[in-house]
Amino acid sequence: MRQYELVTVLNSEEDQFKAGKQAVADLLAQFKAIDVKEEDMGDRPLAYPVKKKMRAHYVLYRMSIDPASIVALERAIMLSPAILKHLVVKVED
Repeated sequence: MRQYELVTVLNSEEDQFKAGKQAVADLLAQFKAIDVKEEDMGDRPLAYPVKKKMRAHYVLYRMSIDPASIVALERAIMLSPAILKHLVVKVED
């Protein structure tokens, strides 16, 4: 297991934000991420429109997950309509 950080950009509307957070939580459980820590970074304006939205809600996740699962996790995140953008990075020790 390695440490990774996942930043998600979710729709800032209340119901869609909750659906996005739930989608991320379901995906992390599906890919057996452990020690998941969630940090809500708040609602912020975007520098450019993303899927016709000018504001979005950022959430940072820190987790331990098998490196072989990362590609499949990213593919599942890209296919999720509730998540506007994302970034996964490996945390160096």
